Amino acid sequence: MQLYETGFLIAPNMTEEEAEDVISSLAEVVPLKSGKMIRVEKWGKRRMAYAIGKAHEAYYVFFHYEGGPEVPAELSRRFRQMDAVIRHLTLAKETRMNVRKKKKVKKNAPAPAEAEAAPAAEPKREEA
Repeated sequence: MQLYETGFLIAPNMTEEEAEDVISSLAEVVPLKSGKMIRVEKWGKRRMAYAIGKAHEAYYVFFHYEGGPEVPAELSRRFRQMDAVIRHLTLAKETRMNVRKKKKVKKNAPAPAEAEAAPAAEPKREEA
């Protein structure tokens, strides 16, 4: 399964309850198409960088989910049918292993355990 992130803007002339209804109806698409919703981010009403039509504000919403290619296709189809959604964008995210990298150890430096066990050697001094 591929990871996806879909961001969309809902028209500002809607009430919060109507916007919530739109979000919940769109969120139901993911499990309908055998996907798994990971996270829903609701940023609320914010000012846009530029006006779209006569709107200067919009409700920002982001879906993070995993599924097959039919999930974003169905979401896109529904976005185009709704007048409430003024813009949308879906990105396929890279799947990376969530593994911590080991710290690099210098080749000449002793390991931390060896540094504690071995006493520090003093340089030899020549007496004349």
